[in-house]
Amino acid sequence: MPAMRLLIIGGTRFVGRHIAQAALQRGHEVTLFNRGRTNPGLFRDAEHVRGDRHAGGLAALAGRRYDVVVDPTAYFPADVEAAAGVPAERYVLVSSGSVYRDPVAPGSDEDAPVWALEDPLPEALDTPEAYGGLKVLCERAAVERFGSGTVIVRPTYVVGPDDYTWRFAWWVQRLARGGEVLAPGPADAPAQVIDVRDMATWAVGLFERGESGAYHAVSPAPPFSFADQLEAIRATVAPPGTTLTWVDADFLVKDGLDDGTLPLWSGADPSALIMAADPSAALATGLRPRPLTETVRDTLDWLRDEKQPDQPGLDPGREADLLARWHAR
Repeated sequence: MPAMRLLIIGGTRFVGRHIAQAALQRGHEVTLFNRGRTNPGLFRDAEHVRGDRHAGGLAALAGRRYDVVVDPTAYFPADVEAAAGVPAERYVLVSSGSVYRDPVAPGSDEDAPVWALEDPLPEALDTPEAYGGLKVLCERAAVERFGSGTVIVRPTYVVGPDDYTWRFAWWVQRLARGGEVLAPGPADAPAQVIDVRDMATWAVGLFERGESGAYHAVSPAPPFSFADQLEAIRATVAPPGTTLTWVDADFLVKDGLDDGTLPLWSGADPSALIMAADPSAALATGLRPRPLTETVRDTLDWLRDEKQPDQPGLDPGREADLLARWHAR
């Protein structure tokens, strides 16, 4: 197909980075608009324009027109309004499965009820309702400014190489270390992720074919549990003799643990069922998730050259103490 002119806001860190890579591989003309603070030398075949959508706006792009704007970094409606200052035929918003209001039914599709925020709007993304509700407003602003051709991508956890959040990566690294591993219950909590490379390739295909609407970028189709996920990681990277010890959520919550110390853990979160979303619409438009084991292997390969950040993750000493107290209860 003819090359399209593509503007990606961001485009060098994780989700945007892989969308840029997929678009360049497909022969599209890519412009990356960002502050140049992360991987500034990446993608020599792309045009790099420095700027901040709020501090000075998109003035550096004045007079341009794009076929597609891809926005993986919009968290507030004002972010979308700023992006709308650049004329484009289509707009792709990376939103979130967190838009859905509790309680969510297992296997829900993209028409499930979403959060509704009241004024004054929250200024921080510090609660599920605030984060999800603001993403809802971003989606509505996108449709209002760019029209019915808007593409809205709603992932759960995006994982794979270059994942700076270190959530899925922490579990890969922990299980690769072996030994007795604390697994936070409930074991049957739903779990879904999406490999960033699969989401990126599919997203590029969406705007190439002129698709529109909202889609769940998730894998696999439910039912799939947190136990299934950790067992898949264990089977792929753990040394012989590695075991998972499932510890009740109440025990861990009382000890002050949360999804910062145990990444991807639903804990006592009532919104856990957003991790049991129906991916049928995305699959029907070309999403082809690779086997989770492949994502695990590639993540471990990436980790060999990466230094673990201070957070998230459970300290080995605290893990050993928790396991000892769990066994002795």
